[in-house]
Amino acid sequence: MEAVLHPIWNGGCIPLEQEREQWATKIGLILAMAGNAVGLGNFVRFPTQVAQNGGGAFMVPYFIALFFLGIPIMWVEWVAGRYGGKYGHGTLGPAYYLMARESVKPRGALWWGVLAGMLGFALTVLLNSYYLHLIGWSAAYTYFSAAGSYFGHNTGTFFDNYLNNHGEVFLFWGITVVLLAIAVGQGVSKGIERWVKIMMPLLYIFAIILVGYVFAIGSPINPNWSTIDGFKFIWSPNWVYLKQHFATVMLAATGQIFFTLSLGMGIIQNYASYLGPNDDVALSGVATVSLNEFAEVILGGSLAIPIATAYASRIVPANVFAQGKDAALSWIGQHFGLGFSYTSLPNAFIQMGGAGRAFGALWFLLLWFAGFTSAIAMYNYLVALLEEDLNIKRKVGTWIVLGIYFIMGLPVIYIGSYMDQLDSWISFQLTLLALVDIIVAVYLFKPSNFWNELHKGSYIRVPVWYKWITIIIAPILLLIPLVGTFKSFVTGKIGVAPWTAIIVMFIIGAIESYYAIRKKYGEELEKNEVIVKL
Repeated sequence: MEAVLHPIWNGGCIPLEQEREQWATKIGLILAMAGNAVGLGNFVRFPTQVAQNGGGAFMVPYFIALFFLGIPIMWVEWVAGRYGGKYGHGTLGPAYYLMARESVKPRGALWWGVLAGMLGFALTVLLNSYYLHLIGWSAAYTYFSAAGSYFGHNTGTFFDNYLNNHGEVFLFWGITVVLLAIAVGQGVSKGIERWVKIMMPLLYIFAIILVGYVFAIGSPINPNWSTIDGFKFIWSPNWVYLKQHFATVMLAATGQIFFTLSLGMGIIQNYASYLGPNDDVALSGVATVSLNEFAEVILGGSLAIPIATAYASRIVPANVFAQGKDAALSWIGQHFGLGFSYTSLPNAFIQMGGAGRAFGALWFLLLWFAGFTSAIAMYNYLVALLEEDLNIKRKVGTWIVLGIYFIMGLPVIYIGSYMDQLDSWISFQLTLLALVDIIVAVYLFKPSNFWNELHKGSYIRVPVWYKWITIIIAPILLLIPLVGTFKSFVTGKIGVAPWTAIIVMFIIGAIESYYAIRKKYGEELEKNEVIVKL
């Protein structure tokens, strides 16, 4: 394609980027954004956080975090993405350089762009180093459930044997990542959009079928234990627990909001960069949040915990179960986690008999679809970085990214504590990049510019008090988990191997972002004055 000439404000013309793809349909964009947000966090991490933080005690700060952090930062990232896309950028480095120079000179804006680009690159690579393996586990257990492979076996031992069978782990990881490469390699409208238009409706259909079955099973083992007990655990506010553990629960709720909405990753900005300069972002942002929350709170909240309580007598140790519901629910909360889906829930599927194979297969296929639609967005971010910043063809870039994922995923398999330690850092970095979002895309870009951009071509008018929530309240709430999490790092929570990977990714991300900005805006940086302006 030929370079497109964009007019600049001083009346001249300058060749900028090649024409970029745009979303073919509005519904394709919304489903892609929802697919980016709806992931394993909705169906595995959310019930884990609820169970481990007092059930109903968690839901109060969860909705506070959604209202004061999730929604406003979602709008910030949509605005930043569309603004960068206007200049032909789908990655954070150049886009945030452009926004920062509204308040600082280009040389100062350069370092804000480098910081944002570095964090975005490092987070995407590090998160996917283990997230893709989790999706691979879900693919494996879809097959294991349908085949009844773990029926008649100790489910904990079966899971351990699977993780130690590296050939099997790589097989299901490989199936997942190759399909991701194919989808991303086909482009935005012809690849990603087509895949999510199929996978997202199916994901919701699968989840609704499973929820219907959960309500139907009632009390399958013990008349005193039903799925309703699980719902009561989630939706009965535990004010005593919340009062005693407010800081801890608030931190967990804030982290969940960032995970579930895919905030602080650079992925929403990347998808929004494929919008036209006057396409709506205000209503689209709300639609994305709504679809995600329906998947998480209504569907995700109606599956794992209700099933665990209905089959508690087969999941909870007999000596604990004999102590009553409070003790059993406490045990479920303490042991609920990532492994719970692969060790304890299969015990429930086994108790379902023949239906357990179908239910288990549908559950893990749901997890695979959810993980895939999130991973495809992160995959595209790295491919866009290679394509736009380094001029590497998209199809070539997809296989380069696959190679990066393979190398970075090796420690997940061969170093036992690596994944848990790295996950702790990812939680911190998500919040840190969200704070950078507000600093650059609101403060340095100027609040008035942000507010005007939010309403450019919008289908709704956002209440003005949300402007002040974004400017004042959101940054304060972001600092709370940042300070709390940083203290744990000082005590040595992260080992040498994860720190090595983090530092290496930081260096590569910083160099790449610096190079991309200098290559495209070198004249501005030399003169230290804005030249390219749309």
